[in-house]
Amino acid sequence: MDNLEEDLTCSVCYSLFSDPRILPCSHTFCKTCLDNLLQVSTNYSIWRPLRLPLKCPNCRGVVELPPMGIDALPTNAPLKAIIEKYQSDSEPRPPSCQEHYRQPLNMYCIQDRQLICGLCLTIGQHQGHPVDDLQAAFIREKQTPSQLLARLSEQRWEQLCELVKQLEQKMAHCEGEVGQDRQEVNQFFQNLEAVLARKRQAYLEALDQADAEVSRAYKPLIDRVKLLQEEQLDLVCLGSSLEDEDLPLVFLERLHLFRERVEKVIKTPLPTMVNLSVSPRAAEHLQQHWPVTTIGNLEQAPVPNVRCCARCGGVEAGVEAEATRDQNMRCELQPSSVALLVLPLLLLLAVLWANPVGGASIGFSLLSQFSQLVHGLSSEVITSVWDMAGSAYTAMEATVEKWSSLLSW
Repeated sequence: MDNLEEDLTCSVCYSLFSDPRILPCSHTFCKTCLDNLLQVSTNYSIWRPLRLPLKCPNCRGVVELPPMGIDALPTNAPLKAIIEKYQSDSEPRPPSCQEHYRQPLNMYCIQDRQLICGLCLTIGQHQGHPVDDLQAAFIREKQTPSQLLARLSEQRWEQLCELVKQLEQKMAHCEGEVGQDRQEVNQFFQNLEAVLARKRQAYLEALDQADAEVSRAYKPLIDRVKLLQEEQLDLVCLGSSLEDEDLPLVFLERLHLFRERVEKVIKTPLPTMVNLSVSPRAAEHLQQHWPVTTIGNLEQAPVPNVRCCARCGGVEAGVEAEATRDQNMRCELQPSSVALLVLPLLLLLAVLWANPVGGASIGFSLLSQFSQLVHGLSSEVITSVWDMAGSAYTAMEATVEKWSSLLSW
């Protein structure tokens, strides 16, 4: 099509031929283009009055026009018809169906809201669907948007605005709670870091004091031993030099001094060995007395599953149940409960007092049953009651030994 358009284009105006006329040299140009060329040639040429000269733009040859001018030139009718046909074919065509070749989309399917062809409606996938003309459907539905907008009342808009406001307030409230919890967590660990730093500094100062005590205990002894080592080395050197002395008088005098120094060194007692040990050791003490500050316990400390819920918006109910169970356990340790548990011990002591010999076996049996009862209780009650049971058992043993000694006499 591009090559065809080039052949149908005038070489003067570079447009499709408009009223094409044929020159005597057989070249074709638009009538308007030839009129313009004739005006230029008339202004600068002299020719016979009855003939008008014209220079062809293609072959550059001068041709003679008829006396009637450009209007007398023959029209290139075949070329004009080809141009008209080309222009009609170049006009945009209506869209065709993609499923059915060269079938125009001239119907509007109301159900599927798309253009279809006749074959789509009769044998295609749109069989039985309601159809209408596109322009008629457009005119009919032109007022629908305004009708739909009329259904959106101002009351609903106010409800939406109020709901958005409430949601934003709830969101801000929850974000505030999360921010407060974040501050609490940061403050807790800052306090924990401060406590750990103070404890660490205090422990290091205690170790520094222990180090100073070790230095005060061992350094004087070490200095004394080193002095004795130096004295003995001096004596060894002096003895070696004394053996090389050849003058009798000098030898005897130096020997006298050497003997006194050796005697003094021999008579000087050695320092007593001091056995010191650091107690308590840091590893054992930290594990026994500072379990909270050990890394292992901190790693095992549970992190709560914080979540937002419709009921409370806080921590899991399991944590509250844990706290309630701990509180109930503490509530169990009341003076009345302890008294009820200690009462069998008092009865046991009374039996031993009344019958020291025969009551001993009975007492041990009751004590065994009492121990089984205590093991079934909570840990805090076991600790308190077991301490009392231990004290009572010690007193019972002392009483049994006393009465046994009396009976043996």
